[in-house]
Amino acid sequence: MAESSVADAARTTRNVLAHVHEALEPDFAFELSDGTLIPENASPAGLRLFVSDVALPRLLRSPGLKTVIELYADGEIDPRGGTLFEFADRRPAVKGKTLLKRLNKRLLLGGAWKLFFSPRSGTGSAGEQSTDSGARSGSAKADIAFHYDVSNDFYRLFLDPQMLYTCAYFKDWETDLATAQTDKLDMICRKLRLKPGDRLLDIGCGWGGLICHAAEHYGVTAIGVTLAEEQAKLARERISERGLEDKVTVELKDYRDLDGQFDKISSIGMFEHVGLDNHDDYYRHVRRLLKPRGIYLHHAITRRGKKDIRKFRRKRPEYQTLVRYIFPGGEVDHIGWTLTNLEANGFEVHDTEAWREHYARTTKLWAENLMAAKDAAIAEVGERKYRLWVAYLCGVSMGFQRGTIGIFQTVATRRTKGASGMPPTRADLYRD
Repeated sequence: MAESSVADAARTTRNVLAHVHEALEPDFAFELSDGTLIPENASPAGLRLFVSDVALPRLLRSPGLKTVIELYADGEIDPRGGTLFEFADRRPAVKGKTLLKRLNKRLLLGGAWKLFFSPRSGTGSAGEQSTDSGARSGSAKADIAFHYDVSNDFYRLFLDPQMLYTCAYFKDWETDLATAQTDKLDMICRKLRLKPGDRLLDIGCGWGGLICHAAEHYGVTAIGVTLAEEQAKLARERISERGLEDKVTVELKDYRDLDGQFDKISSIGMFEHVGLDNHDDYYRHVRRLLKPRGIYLHHAITRRGKKDIRKFRRKRPEYQTLVRYIFPGGEVDHIGWTLTNLEANGFEVHDTEAWREHYARTTKLWAENLMAAKDAAIAEVGERKYRLWVAYLCGVSMGFQRGTIGIFQTVATRRTKGASGMPPTRADLYRD
């Protein structure tokens, strides 16, 4: 009986996928567990999406993007013959009402009924047992550790030699990643108008790339803070290797616990961890730490704004998946909200620059680097986490490319009466 049920489920899966393929007309094939290709004349070496025997039953029992991600992480669905980027480029053009007209609802409903009650082989996989693996912890330090304490060796597999895990700056789209990251550091220093003797604070300093660059090339004294122990350890080693102990320090500390004041403050890719309800508190602390007319550079990912803030706060499935599996505790605002909050908390905004396409390119290069280092990555973190990271980097790159998410660099000063102290033009930012 069980063997008959399994065979019936496989036959139903084949019929459903054949019909879906015919309706969608995708530029790739489906591949089943027994090697069957849909359509039958598809090339076994071509672009194809593997769908296991348990994939459709699991998706029917728990429909949604979360299940799709778990199926991918478990290898129950798998792009073969090409990367996720290539599948995205060849995604079906048929959508909406046209697709609904083409689908045979009786066939699909009948198939769904059979598959829903099919043998639950594979039900106990890692995906269905790990539904809380990325849930928000409620602790800022734990949230940071979940993401950044994977291991320094893992990040080395796909980042540039300086291990800069934020958006690069491409003077030309063909520029290599390492050069683009160095150009990013230099652009940040220029926007901050750094000069010898300045005291710089970098909130969320990562592995210390910016503070070391600023000290070496602009003569500043720099302090970086992070909540990630692995980052702090390696940053200190790099500071020592470069002989910068007298100019650069890294503290494993929350920015809210800092004292004193700084001439310049940078926040590069850290703000996403603050949380929407904590923004005012964040800006108040930055203002407290910044000298009057000191410059603050705010570099953060955003989402598209909406007319209604309640609608903006509703998280789409792909956004929920991102914060569940990769960025627990992560939330982003929109650029209008950023500027409003800066002004409302005592800052004067001078410049805002969109870097969306720069991050699309950066994350694409990261994803390609990680996929090229597949064996080493799996040895370091396991296959499931490797696959989650590939899906994350590819998905984020596509999001930036399509404009569903953005990123901005905003330059502001701590407001006082009178002259801002900023130059009359921005020509100095773009000198060769």
